[in-house]
Amino acid sequence: MYPKNQPTRPSHNKKRFYIKINTKFWLSHLVALLWLCISIYLAKPWLIDLSKIITMPIALLVIAGISYVPGYMNAFLVVSLIMDKQPPFKDAHPHDAISLLIAAHNEESKIKNTLHYISKQDYQGFIQIILIDNCSTDQTVNNALKAKEDFQLNMVILHEKNSGKFHALNLGLLHVKTPYLITLDADTLLHQSAIRYLVARIKSSPNDVSAVAGSILVKNSRDNIWTKIQEWDYFLGIASIKRLQGLYQGTLVAQGAYSLYKTNSIREINGWPDAIGEDIVLTWKLLEKRQRIYFEPLAIAFTEVPSSLIHFIRQRSRWARGMIEGLKQVKPWQQPQIYTKYLTGINLIMPYLDVIYTFCWLPGLVLAFFGHYWIVGPMTLFVLPLTLISYGILYIYQSKYVFKPLNLKVRKNLIGFIFFVLAYQMIMSPTSVYGYFQELFKVRRKWK
Repeated sequence: MYPKNQPTRPSHNKKRFYIKINTKFWLSHLVALLWLCISIYLAKPWLIDLSKIITMPIALLVIAGISYVPGYMNAFLVVSLIMDKQPPFKDAHPHDAISLLIAAHNEESKIKNTLHYISKQDYQGFIQIILIDNCSTDQTVNNALKAKEDFQLNMVILHEKNSGKFHALNLGLLHVKTPYLITLDADTLLHQSAIRYLVARIKSSPNDVSAVAGSILVKNSRDNIWTKIQEWDYFLGIASIKRLQGLYQGTLVAQGAYSLYKTNSIREINGWPDAIGEDIVLTWKLLEKRQRIYFEPLAIAFTEVPSSLIHFIRQRSRWARGMIEGLKQVKPWQQPQIYTKYLTGINLIMPYLDVIYTFCWLPGLVLAFFGHYWIVGPMTLFVLPLTLISYGILYIYQSKYVFKPLNLKVRKNLIGFIFFVLAYQMIMSPTSVYGYFQELFKVRRKWK
């Protein structure tokens, strides 16, 4: 995905029929429940046959993890996405002063380009860049200073000697003097309207909205097959989950790579926590304080994703560990709103689904190859239509309501899409299980 021309202002003049969020929530659950009942009925022969091999309780546990629960969740997602309507901006051109926090560790090859894209923002408000160097041993600081001079940036550089992204961000927080702050990864490039749309969304939101997550897309998707697959994960998979969570006002990760926060809200919870998933825990703490978190699909940033399998595994296992850290510190039942109870509660069953997929579905796929359809068979394809429908809805939405207004073009990437749909989960679930075990045995945490 890449920009073609200058962005245009999206039109929100048409009046649309409005369905209350509470109605959307329960209607989506009703349809999902109906889908679940149909699945249980159709899978009855499969359950009976498998129970003869591994007993009924274990068979039920396996099939629920492979078919029942994923089907229910996908049906809930599809219906929610169909009913989702992004509210219009009250003012698409705000000019509030903001601070931009960038924690950097050995980013000499990328920091100048990141700062260059910041300098090209069409945002008319004051932007104070706070770059926090976190134990860099290369030319990150020198290159940043050169960029400051070349692009005439309002930037200060701080030095954090304690290794860890949360240390760097908390140091930057001490120097923030604006009502809003944005965190940005040092290798992430902003679309030229990105900051404007983030600020416009929070200015158009109720007072209890304390953060807005931006939309992250892949900038290095042409590198190899790994990045091609991840392009679709960000464009469809992650975006669909963000939209679902944003619809119910509880985006579960205002990701540190690119999100906006109210400065006072961050200070009230004492900044970023000591966690490998510091952005996850911070977001859940905000939700616990009866704050709401929105998602703005028009506020786009482009990040560099891992181009090798080993680096991908390291990244996603960190994400899995971060989810467990969040569950430890903020229990789903402690969330004050029903939507966030449900959304964070889903994470309680994710380890179960990943374990079943890794240790049951994958071996079952091997058995099916040799003609033994005990675990994987025709019924397991029942979830696939819902998955394709949800991706189709997202593709249409992203193309029409996000990319078109921003003058972006969707790259042709058919091979990446095929591998994403058919094989991506085969990598993701074992990787997540690896992360769960790392957290269980307290393996040493690393930023990168």
